[in-house]
Amino acid sequence: MVAVWIVMGSVALADVVELKDAASVSGKILSEKNDSIVVDVGYTVLVIPRAAVAKIIPGDSTPSSTLAADSTNQTEAAAPSAPALETAAAGGFYQVGNGAGGDRSVRELVKQLGEAVVQIRTPAGLGSGFFLNEDGFLITNFHVIEGETQISVEVYHQKNGQLERKVYKQVRIVAMNKFADLALLQVEDRDAPKFKFVRIGNSDVLAVGERVFAIGSPLGLERTVTEGILSTKTRQMSGDLYLQTTAQINPGNSGGPLFNLRGEVVGVTNMKATYGEGLGFAIPAERLRYFLDHRDAFAYSNDNPGNPYRYLSPPTPAQSAETQATQ
Repeated sequence: MVAVWIVMGSVALADVVELKDAASVSGKILSEKNDSIVVDVGYTVLVIPRAAVAKIIPGDSTPSSTLAADSTNQTEAAAPSAPALETAAAGGFYQVGNGAGGDRSVRELVKQLGEAVVQIRTPAGLGSGFFLNEDGFLITNFHVIEGETQISVEVYHQKNGQLERKVYKQVRIVAMNKFADLALLQVEDRDAPKFKFVRIGNSDVLAVGERVFAIGSPLGLERTVTEGILSTKTRQMSGDLYLQTTAQINPGNSGGPLFNLRGEVVGVTNMKATYGEGLGFAIPAERLRYFLDHRDAFAYSNDNPGNPYRYLSPPTPAQSAETQATQ
């Protein structure tokens, strides 16, 4: 399944844009153009006319800089630097790539990573996904499993040089965020082995024109690989920014990984332009990490499947009496 123009959440950081009317806006500066500045304030993205800006104070506490309205190099100058990535996330729930080893060929990477990419089936359709750790936790798009409880995951294990197809049907929805179009699942079959998994990279350091590739199950054709370049990483739709790529994305790719040539996940493919070729889109890896780091806030409850919130049971009469006695 592929959705078109899906609304998503975002991450707030601490750059400050001071305005000429003495107000200010705090958030993460996504891009600076000659006529405007794009700021992610957490719940939405604001486009601030440059004429209204007095000063920018970067979030890294470096001295503030005054903007020159006629500068033609500000977009490049404000491009995010490459932050050092951890080798593992806190708690080890997922692994973060550090870019070590340099670029490799798609052929090498597909052989290494293909086993971690899966096909997800529901009674209503299918999509793609990928494992985050060996315990069977995996990511897909929310719209792939929306309204479904019968979910199966198809994995191709490599044994003795051969691919062995295995379908797992005990799949639990752990967390989901419909606005970010992300869902966290776990395979709970008793005979489930330790799964191969992928590392998450950093889409902020991607350069436009850099080669990327996707693995997924377009139209049910499992383990399909498509390659392209990153067309832009600031494609704004409905207030959120997406990675745009020429790698072919089709129905069934949804929820699959978009890799860089270091074998790290830089995006989660989730939609394409309905009428057009080479216009695929992916959720940036930073948004995926935000979802995973705050997965408890998006916990899914089977007792309330229409809502990603878990409600507490009402107090019993005995508990109420005990509470009143202590007051």
